[in-house]
Amino acid sequence: MRKKSKYLMKNKIILVIINIIILLSYFGLADASFTIEDERKLGKEFYENLEKNKILYHNARVEEYITKLGMLIVSTIPKSPFEYHFSVIKSSAVNAFATPGGYVYINLGLINLVENESELASVLAHEIAHVNARHIADIVDKSTKVNIATLAAVLAGAFLGGGDVTAAVTSFSMAAATTLNLKYSREHEEEADRLGMSYMAKTGYDATSMLDFLKIMRQTEYYSSNIPSYFLTHPGTDERIRYIDALLQTRYGRGGSKSQIGQLKRIQTSIMFEIKNPDVNLKYFEAALEKKGEDADYLYGLAVAQEKLGMIKQALENFHRALKLAPDDGDILKDMGIAYFKSGHPVEAIIYLGKAVEIEESNTTAAFYLGKTYEAQGNYPKSLEIYKNLEKKNPDDVDVQYGLASAYGKTDKLGESHYHFGIYFKKQNNLKSALFHFKEALKYFPPGSPLAKDIESQMKNRKIGEEEAGKSRKTEFIHLLRQ
Repeated sequence: MRKKSKYLMKNKIILVIINIIILLSYFGLADASFTIEDERKLGKEFYENLEKNKILYHNARVEEYITKLGMLIVSTIPKSPFEYHFSVIKSSAVNAFATPGGYVYINLGLINLVENESELASVLAHEIAHVNARHIADIVDKSTKVNIATLAAVLAGAFLGGGDVTAAVTSFSMAAATTLNLKYSREHEEEADRLGMSYMAKTGYDATSMLDFLKIMRQTEYYSSNIPSYFLTHPGTDERIRYIDALLQTRYGRGGSKSQIGQLKRIQTSIMFEIKNPDVNLKYFEAALEKKGEDADYLYGLAVAQEKLGMIKQALENFHRALKLAPDDGDILKDMGIAYFKSGHPVEAIIYLGKAVEIEESNTTAAFYLGKTYEAQGNYPKSLEIYKNLEKKNPDDVDVQYGLASAYGKTDKLGESHYHFGIYFKKQNNLKSALFHFKEALKYFPPGSPLAKDIESQMKNRKIGEEEAGKSRKTEFIHLLRQ
């Protein structure tokens, strides 16, 4: 599965490179200067391609945290021609980069490596400085005689390399970058460090964190056989360390805040379950608790790792220990409730999931499992109420569509059940099953009624066509309702 996942990621990123080649060719950059409007268009297109190819990591809490931190730094910039956007790349590689137009990206691996919020702020400040100083525009302007396809591959490969791209694409991109001098220059890096440190100082963060982070990166390289991705996209690290140290000695001095927003440790805990397996996490949190004693974040992390490994009894014990230290923690309540639900204790699940939703209405995962728990208890009206509210917030959530379809089926509202199964399968790109359920749904609603019109529109949209699904779909539907 891991090899298949890496293969799919490689192909997705290659598609991104191809799309950027087309875009840059469309701009005709070989014949004209790279304008601010060009930067906005390229940045937007780059982002949309990452989104389309599912390279971005979407977690509401992590995204909110990174955006809040980034915008705090942006607030120190007197004038900028760009509207800034902050996104997270779904990769364990340690890297961060910015594309033209105000788009800043940071990998999960880098977020999990920093030791404090100020170090993370220093990385974002450096990337914001690259954008604000228009360094990529400068690189492109100086490369106007380069073949546009080569230029696009170099830019995309340099940003997205880092272990998630095929060796061939990476080596080609880096070789071309060396030949064509399309990497950030020493002057670019120094300016980004200089501006970034000024942003840090104005925001109130400890400017020494920029130096601390680079030293962590250098230490990481010593203990690894691979060059960290960050060093590939931000060359000249030794020179940068000396330059930053000189700035600290002569201009910025020491002092400043290590944290202003807070919650970094919880963010890192949640990310660990995305980039490391439960066995590794189990050992990490056990060691952290042995070293630092009772801590809500580490107990929570240990409990989640144990739950994923099927150690339900131990997980619930540690969830309770964590909850004593942080009784109103939405994450602990949510995952504790899910553990109770999965272990067949619906009464307890409803208590903790309900409290999680009460504390944080935006906790859609807790709400979804609360709906599943009521459904498992046979309280279908309550589960439908929850699923409908979730659908209003995010109609594209396939799990919610499945929940609605299942709950409607169990209340003998087969028209609505078929309708939501149709939407579910359509979003899963299973068009045969979608067509079957939409056709069945039409039998339950008068012609010309609002829902009948919507079903007909769903059938026409994305060219589902007139392909018959056959009797097997009826068997499938019965099976789904029995689950």
